[in-house]
Amino acid sequence: MNTAEPLLRVEGLDVTFRGARRGGRIRAVRDVSLALGRGECLAVVGESGSGKSVTARTLLGLTGARATVTARRLDFDGADLTALSDRQWRAVRGRRIGLVLQDALVSLDPLRTVGAEVRETLRTHSLADGPAARERTLALLSDAGIPDPARRAAQYPHQLSGGLRQRALIASALSGAPELLVADEPTTALDVTVQAQVLGLLARLVGEGTALLLISHDLSVVARLADRVAVMYGGRVVEQGPALDVLKDPRHPYTRALLAAVPTVGSKGHALSVPAPERNTETAVGPDGCPYAARCAAADTRCRTELPVPRGDGHATLCWHPGTPVTVAAPRLRHPQPVPTKAADSALLEVQGVSKRFPAPDGGSYTAVDDVSFRIGAGETLGLVGESGSGKTTTARIVLGLAEPDEGNVRFEGEPWSGVPERERRPRRMRIQVVHQDPLGSFDPRHSVDRVVAEAVARAGVPRGRVRSARVAELLGQVGLSAALGDRRPLELSGGQRQRVAIARALATRPRLIVCDEPVSALDVSIQAQVLDLLAELRRELGVALLFISHDLGVIHHVSDRVIVMKDGRLVETGDVGQIFDRPAHPYTRELLAALPRPDRSQEGQGLRT
Repeated sequence: MNTAEPLLRVEGLDVTFRGARRGGRIRAVRDVSLALGRGECLAVVGESGSGKSVTARTLLGLTGARATVTARRLDFDGADLTALSDRQWRAVRGRRIGLVLQDALVSLDPLRTVGAEVRETLRTHSLADGPAARERTLALLSDAGIPDPARRAAQYPHQLSGGLRQRALIASALSGAPELLVADEPTTALDVTVQAQVLGLLARLVGEGTALLLISHDLSVVARLADRVAVMYGGRVVEQGPALDVLKDPRHPYTRALLAAVPTVGSKGHALSVPAPERNTETAVGPDGCPYAARCAAADTRCRTELPVPRGDGHATLCWHPGTPVTVAAPRLRHPQPVPTKAADSALLEVQGVSKRFPAPDGGSYTAVDDVSFRIGAGETLGLVGESGSGKTTTARIVLGLAEPDEGNVRFEGEPWSGVPERERRPRRMRIQVVHQDPLGSFDPRHSVDRVVAEAVARAGVPRGRVRSARVAELLGQVGLSAALGDRRPLELSGGQRQRVAIARALATRPRLIVCDEPVSALDVSIQAQVLDLLAELRRELGVALLFISHDLGVIHHVSDRVIVMKDGRLVETGDVGQIFDRPAHPYTRELLAALPRPDRSQEGQGLRT
């Protein structure tokens, strides 16, 4: 840590929200203490609902009117942030403290050009105007790693790739030259090469003296960038210390569970998630107890009623039993072994030389998929990887029969699947299903969980009444959801619960093949582990085959029997998962693997800055 006086000092931060019911209160952040110096990166990690983003937004005065913020100390460069008026906040926000959000497409104004977005901060804080503002805008876009900044400045957000949009958002956040940059999940859903570019940009900023508060659920990203790590659970910081110490020698059981949930070479063939211990109603956790006690197998009465005083060695933890090991791989969740060669030879799906072209803005055309061939055996998982624009999603649409190839053909269960009238394909559609990256976008928000699943059950021919209701309850139970959730709307569910509903819907028609298009990319590491374990168990029990599309190579290695790698619409390499990861033949595959961040690469935040 920087030995000078910290730029940001937080002590005893509490954030409470008024609940929907009269008199209800939700304590989202509890007694959080952090410090951050110039030229330093502090990463705050934890699962959804842990309080990470609320903590970050508090630093910008963006908690909202329903929030009550108290702290023993909340200082930025010596100024008390809790005492700022709205006018004073506007002078600080964007100028001295910048914010980079996760979804650049939503964060950037779709009706303004990228250049106008960057210039807004310059004008708001009277930093530049006219030609000077334009010149500064182009310099910021260039500094953010955007090629041909003059052309990109004139474009709208939807005309840029995901990586360019994220870098444009960073350029906008940097236009006020902030001393502190708060980055809330800045690399989620980016492919590995674009992620590496964004991380490199953030690392350069830290090296130049910017203080960076990085909010992330991706421990691999944290390992590459952070000097120190704070782990949050249930609104509290349960462990905090140097990145190397926290990631190599975690003391709190929750931190150990997070690290165990990250797919690695050693995890293949085993479960990732930590099963919650069976407990009775007498084990409730009091307000002064460890918030993780209800899920911790080692918790005792002391854990549930009081917190220890952290040791003053720079690596602090709120745990009475530091270093307690966690049990991860339950025998019943053991992943299936790779599909035998003979089973894979009897292809369930055959894609033969397919190509697909689309019109280009200049009146010509561009090739999204170019002469791609592969096969999927019954019960096999085929991983499909590649960066944004490589043709993965177009290939998936061809497999699903939602797009017709211009050349080549697709056969499913030995019969033609492409090039046939939809009326002939429709009766067989139940045999191929899909799980999308964003299940919320594929659900009708007005429908209950029961209705979402029941519509798919009806498509499978199950009659109305008790039989259909029983089938819905069976499917929810199969994916680990209580039937009591059936009355809820999708917006009332967590991300992991929504993804389980999407899987239940896909299973309703008893498919032989499920296309999983980035099904875990937006989930935190612990929920991701639960979904991956669920898919593995369903595959073992039902024999369903998976086409698993992801930009996360760690996930691909964990779930796949074989892998195909795509670049610029072409298939550049294919083989068994061990061969692809251990002995990659194509330079592009080696480039992808080299860019893959891993938790074991932490070097006290210096991995990208040396």
